[in-house]
Amino acid sequence: MSNSSDSVTLRLPQIALGCMSLPEPYAEAEEILQSAIDSGITFFDTADLYQQGKNEENIGKALRSKRSSLVLATKVGNQWNPDGKSWSWNPRKEYILKAVEESLKRLQTDYIDLYQLHGGTLEDPWEETLEAFELLKSQGKIRAFGISSIRPNVIRKVMAMIPPVTIMMQYSPLDRRPEETVFPMLQETATRVLVRGSLARGILIDKPAASFLDFPKEKVSEIKAEIQDSRFSPEAILIRFGLSERAVSSLVIGASSVEQVEKLQKGYEESRAIPDELVLWLKATFPKNFYQDHR
Repeated sequence: MSNSSDSVTLRLPQIALGCMSLPEPYAEAEEILQSAIDSGITFFDTADLYQQGKNEENIGKALRSKRSSLVLATKVGNQWNPDGKSWSWNPRKEYILKAVEESLKRLQTDYIDLYQLHGGTLEDPWEETLEAFELLKSQGKIRAFGISSIRPNVIRKVMAMIPPVTIMMQYSPLDRRPEETVFPMLQETATRVLVRGSLARGILIDKPAASFLDFPKEKVSEIKAEIQDSRFSPEAILIRFGLSERAVSSLVIGASSVEQVEKLQKGYEESRAIPDELVLWLKATFPKNFYQDHR
């Protein structure tokens, strides 16, 4: 199945619920997941690493009756060590083929819509890693594969081999590093970006200003003030900002409470009314930052 047909088949919604912050007790997680569905969210992103698999288990149990109408994404590559307290990077084919079976079981499904490599370096055995994903696609166990990476040199290498359907990376007014090379590299391809960190850990919304990457606290405060002074909510501005790039298909935004899900949905609805001119003005006003490593 080609990269472009994978993209058409997946039809990724613009907003996904990032599930890393879900509470571990099932009843609490289920309430948040149900709230997301009630608000129209149909795209859920998790990883086998989260809560040592309990996150996937809760999602599988809560969403199984609605599975056919949902997009489920999970990740692989971080293998828990025997001590149960740390993990090691393992992108080997043998491990991926074993790990997917465990994820399928926990998610209570016979296929994963989007299976993502949870990281990656130039030194990884990419031939066998990609071979594993292609095999899983041919077996119908996954519909498409993606990678989670902020490294331009890694993204460049994988795109030249077998382009993934998605690449997950950070992007917000406080982290505009993808604008330099990654977004231009991807915007004419069928590969789309899944943005994480679009709310900048809440620093631009309701959390105290703090230094972020190479921005000192004072500069973060200035950016925050510009966002707060607009006639739209900070959530709406940040969602609109994140979706403004042509290479971006979706924002993966976490929530650890029903209230946060409701704010997310309200912000998304409001973001549709934000004019292009405001986003362009904000981009011209905010300073850019750049990757220093892994270029």
